[in-house]
This record gives sequence, structure tokens and C-alpha cells, in this order.
Amino acid sequence: MPTISPPIQQSVPGTYWQWRGNSIYYVCAGEAESNKPPLLLVHGFGASTDHWRKNIIQLQSQFQVWAIDLLGFGRSAKPKQEYSGNLWREQLHDFITEIIRQPTVLVGNSLGGYASLCVAAEYPQSTAGLILLNSAGPFSDNLENSQSQSRSNPWGQLVRSILLQPWASLLLFQYVRRRSIIRKTLNKVYFDPSAVTEQLIEDIYRPSCDRGAADVFNAVFKTPQGEKVDVLLGKMQCPLLLLWGEQDPWIKARDKGVQFRQYYPQLTEHYLQAGHCPHDEVPEQVNDLIANWVLTIDRLQS
Repeated sequence: MPTISPPIQQSVPGTYWQWRGNSIYYVCAGEAESNKPPLLLVHGFGASTDHWRKNIIQLQSQFQVWAIDLLGFGRSAKPKQEYSGNLWREQLHDFITEIIRQPTVLVGNSLGGYASLCVAAEYPQSTAGLILLNSAGPFSDNLENSQSQSRSNPWGQLVRSILLQPWASLLLFQYVRRRSIIRKTLNKVYFDPSAVTEQLIEDIYRPSCDRGAADVFNAVFKTPQGEKVDVLLGKMQCPLLLLWGEQDPWIKARDKGVQFRQYYPQLTEHYLQAGHCPHDEVPEQVNDLIANWVLTIDRLQS
């Protein structure tokens, strides 16, 4: 029997917003409703608005849904500059202020989760709620342990110092952007191999061909550590939902969940049989959990 490829899902068409002299790509679907907050979907490292197509299609029937490409990724501009959680925090906050123009539920995966957490912590007036899916970012105690291990491992320090060199970073970029390596990486971080489609691989590969993509990769490697997750949670006031892909090889989801509860015990969380990107692996479950939670917090805040 020949293998039947899954049908191609078209991305929702988007447009551009000018931010600090750079073109930022975003999409919007669904109608604004006075009794429901809008959603803003924020992708992870190397991804884009395309990574949310399965979620936008379903959620737009209940909410106004926005998705944005962070500066340096997707169809957004890729200027040669320093990249950090603070930069993306300001981008997201300005987008909410200038384009969405009302408090928003931020939904972030991986790096996008950390950037969304930064917004929720620093700009409570812009944030109606926060949903994190396998979010990136260290806690203070994790950082202390990793620094201690690093000091006792000179080889690790040497490797890092080499990778910080532009020539080494460029070689690594040229390696990891190959379609075969993208496929191999996705097969490691996705629990369900059938979710790793040719379309997904192409969605990640295509932006890596843009002018400036290698410089962004190099700059992100040099990004200074941002504010720790526990510090950010200490500033936050909005409702928080955690959705964990429990089979993520990069994040020990249960251990991370314990840390989040320690600093933000009023949160809600669910563990799913998925890897690092549960919104793409089990979109129906994630969409239902998002919709039900947002409607619940909206009733409580009304």
C-alpha cells in the first residue's frame, strides 16, 4: 500500500506591522467579541505563525485569534542585532497596545512561552491571562546548579566558547538548517512521529533561507540570561494555565510543574501525551483545554 500524505493545511493569510523600523508578520482570524478576550499565539525558537495553523483553524470559531512572528523568525525581519527576552517582551506588548488594543490572553510555546511570561509579569494591564506550553526559561535554583556543573566541566566551557565564535556558529547553522537534520530533530522532540510532516519541515526550513537568518542564529547563541522564571512569577497577577507535553525530551515536565506550583500555586495545569510542541501534536486536546479555560477565567473576571 502506498503511503498517503496528510492533506496540506493552508496557513491563514497575514499582513505586516512596522515596529522599530522592522516588518513584523502577523495573522488574525475570527471576530472580536466584547465578552471574550482575544488570544495571541507566540511560537518557539525556529518556528513561526505557521506552527499554530491547527489551532487558529479551530479556535477562530470562538475567539478572535492573533499569531505573530517574533523579530528574527518566520516572515518577520531578521536584523543583525542583539536578541533577548526583553526585546520580544517589548515587541509583544507594543503589538497588544497598538494593534489588538485590549487585554489579551497570551499563549506561548517554548521560547514564545518565556517571552509571553515576561509580558505578563511586566505589563499586567495588557494581559488577561497566560497559557504556557512547555515553556522555556530557567528557575534561579536550576541556574545555580548549572553554573556549578559548568565550573567543574572545563570541556563544556571550551565547547561553548568555540560555539560563540561567528565561524563556528555559521557552520552549526548550516548544519542544523538542513531538511534531514530538521526532520531528525523533530522526530526526537515529537512523541507522535506521524505529526512530523513534510509541511512542518518546510515551514521551519523556509525562514532559514532568509537574509539575516544566520546572524539571528548567532545572536541568539550569545543572548544573555534573562530574568528567572520564579522572579517573573513573583511579579505576575493574571490567571495561568500550563499545558505540558509530558514526553518532551528537553524538559522534565513533571519537575517543571512542581517548580511552577511552588511559585504560583493558583495555576491550572494538564499533562498530555505529546512532546515539546503539544499544540501541534495533539491540537484538538490543546484547543479544547484553551477554550474551556479562557471561558472559565472570563466568567470569573466578569
